[in-house]
Amino acid sequence: MSASVAQVLVEQRTHFVRRWTRTSIIGSSSFLVVAALLAVLPFMVNLSLVYSMIDLFILVILAMTWNMLAGYGGMVSVGQQAYIGIGAYSMVVLADSLGLNIFAAIALSAVVCGVIAIPISFLVFRLVGGYFAVGTWVVAEVVRLLVVQFPQIGGGAGISFSAMSDLSRDWRIATSYWIGLGATVIVVAACVLLIRSRAGLALTAVRDDMTAASTSGVMVTAVKRLVFVFAGAGAGIAGALIAVSTMRVQPDSVFSVQWSAFMIFIVVVGGVGTLEGPIIGVLVFWFLKQLLADYGPLYLILLGVIGIVFVLFVRGGIWGLISRKGRIELFPVGYNFSKKL
Repeated sequence: MSASVAQVLVEQRTHFVRRWTRTSIIGSSSFLVVAALLAVLPFMVNLSLVYSMIDLFILVILAMTWNMLAGYGGMVSVGQQAYIGIGAYSMVVLADSLGLNIFAAIALSAVVCGVIAIPISFLVFRLVGGYFAVGTWVVAEVVRLLVVQFPQIGGGAGISFSAMSDLSRDWRIATSYWIGLGATVIVVAACVLLIRSRAGLALTAVRDDMTAASTSGVMVTAVKRLVFVFAGAGAGIAGALIAVSTMRVQPDSVFSVQWSAFMIFIVVVGGVGTLEGPIIGVLVFWFLKQLLADYGPLYLILLGVIGIVFVLFVRGGIWGLISRKGRIELFPVGYNFSKKL
């Protein structure tokens, strides 16, 4: 037996792997406490803030799922608005036309987007790099053009969402808020569970070095397709929430490439390839939006300048500066070796 093998066997007997650390326990507990506090927010603040918080929840869902796609899977998509639009229209059809329960309609909207993402993946996976990004954008535009051809769902003018019209304005906004909060918690938890799974381990390997992962036996294409479908379903949930909160679905809005621009900015500023980064990026973006929205084009110019600065000089994002190059994790997704007592 060689000395290196003997050393490994000794380390296995004297060490064990921990997924939970002090920071991940504090971080996960804090996340649950904040979610519980946010649940009572509609009773404590005015409705305008509650309504704006729904936008924050939508952005968290989009940023978390896009980060799984680009930050872990290495697929920079500029066409996630395709699934946002499909999710929004699915919500209208399922809840209004078919009369399904709101919660069931949101879940099925995610399923519809995930199923549609499967054949799309076989098409766009033939492309790489910038071609992949442009290809996803083209697919989103094709989906938009197809949707506006159907007058049954409003055509180019859009369609109203009336499943919650019997509620008063206050209760409708509060209900939309609680649905958004619940969906956000579920999506964040799903991202954590995915990264903790065996597929997540393979995905992390793909993120770190795709070539090395492939030569080590990781089924790269299958893992990337899994996260592609997951991201499409997540965008579908966000689209369904947009329909619920705005009470109207307009193709030029839900299929706007601006959604992808927001996702890219949020993840780049927060930290690509981490679970904490998108949440931080959403908070930064949301606060900037609240403070500078009245300045019109200057607001968008400032966002562009901030994004360029982070791309050039702070590539790890805000969380990269805070976490000391990944040594701190607020969710139990890492592997930590400790000595046995």
